[in-house]
Amino acid sequence: MFTRSSSSIGKPVKRVVQRCCSRCTASQQQQLHTAHQAGYTPARPPLRQPARTGNKSTLRRNLNSHKEDSIHKSRQTIFSLIQPTGALRQWKDLQDREPNPDAPGSKYRRLFGLADLHSLTSKQDPQLRRENIRQTLASLLAIGLDPKHSLIFLQSSVSAHSELMWILSNVASTGYLSRMTQWKDKAGIPTSTAVSEPEQTLENIDEKAREKLKLGLFSYPVLQAADILLYDADYVPVGEDQAQHVEFTRHLARSFNSTYNANQKPILTVPQLMLSSAKRVMSLQDPTKKMSKSDPDEASRVLITDLPEVIVHKFKRALTDSVAGPITFDPQQRPGVSNLIEILRHVTRSQRSSNEIAQDYANKNLGKLKKDVAEAVINEFAGIRERYEQLVRPGNKDIEQVIDTGYHMASLIARRTLSRVKKAVGLLEPDSLSRPMEGARVGGPVPTSGRTL
Repeated sequence: MFTRSSSSIGKPVKRVVQRCCSRCTASQQQQLHTAHQAGYTPARPPLRQPARTGNKSTLRRNLNSHKEDSIHKSRQTIFSLIQPTGALRQWKDLQDREPNPDAPGSKYRRLFGLADLHSLTSKQDPQLRRENIRQTLASLLAIGLDPKHSLIFLQSSVSAHSELMWILSNVASTGYLSRMTQWKDKAGIPTSTAVSEPEQTLENIDEKAREKLKLGLFSYPVLQAADILLYDADYVPVGEDQAQHVEFTRHLARSFNSTYNANQKPILTVPQLMLSSAKRVMSLQDPTKKMSKSDPDEASRVLITDLPEVIVHKFKRALTDSVAGPITFDPQQRPGVSNLIEILRHVTRSQRSSNEIAQDYANKNLGKLKKDVAEAVINEFAGIRERYEQLVRPGNKDIEQVIDTGYHMASLIARRTLSRVKKAVGLLEPDSLSRPMEGARVGGPVPTSGRTL
């Protein structure tokens, strides 16, 4: 999300709109209205953008119609991306940490995106992918993520992600990448478990596996690093399975800064890991795998669109075990039971440990545990399904508005960072592109301390 100026809060929108030039359309003035409500203070409206569809003759840009301006960062940035099939609630919790994000003392700006480019590493029907993207956006809004308080955008709509990835690829080490685990997991390559076993790397995997491995999957962490570094993220909230990727991003940022700007101010912000206390939610039918919307078994996952009776049925069918004795929390020996306990703990936001919750069921059977988990999930989803159905209803344009606003605002930040990087590595840009896109100022006056985005 963008920096807000305390002086702009509560000011009439008319004062912003009056700064429009004659080229601005009514829809652009409405965008200014939306931005002002969100706490943004654009000095000038965005440039008229080319139509995304239609005759190519309409695809023209006027990059010189507004004067140069700048964006200033006075708060720390929380940044996170999610694939169109991922979990959502952590973002809502981060937004809720500041109940009044419009207050002058607000500490953070929040940028949340859909990693639709990352989803290309898995083969999927194009129409299904489009549907998943729209459904995930609808889910974000349905759970209460507010575009007025958090910037929501599509990764693929901001071309700077791919540009920065290529630049960083010339700094990234293939040796480091080959030691990472996610590409091996997705490629079905077993990881070494015994100390005596050699680590599986690109060099020592079998020839057949190497031939099947796609470059996109192997270089996945470089794009993920570009995603984070493009927005000068200070904090990146992730689960344990993504911690390795954030560490790679930190390593890559330090390497880039050392290579291109050793004795001056760092070009790229080195982010900090914000580790989520929540564990990965595992499949209800195979608790050794992560729960995923792409799993062909519908009983393996719970969706916010599921009716209460469907949720109850899915948890009744959840795979557990036949271990005799009391219910215990043991992810290694009892992954199915432990997964249910983890879901119950996080859905109810319990401050107690998973072992303590397991003790509550020491004298109860698995049927009781499954029933309680289903009821807790149904309560958590109360009202969300109705909001979701309204958002995906034909004729509702809320999702399109979020996509369009997110595209403009995210591009604004990304272009500044990319220009800084291009200048550092010695690439030339047209003068108009070295300025922030759309000539907008966000955040009001320059703070006495802090850095320019």
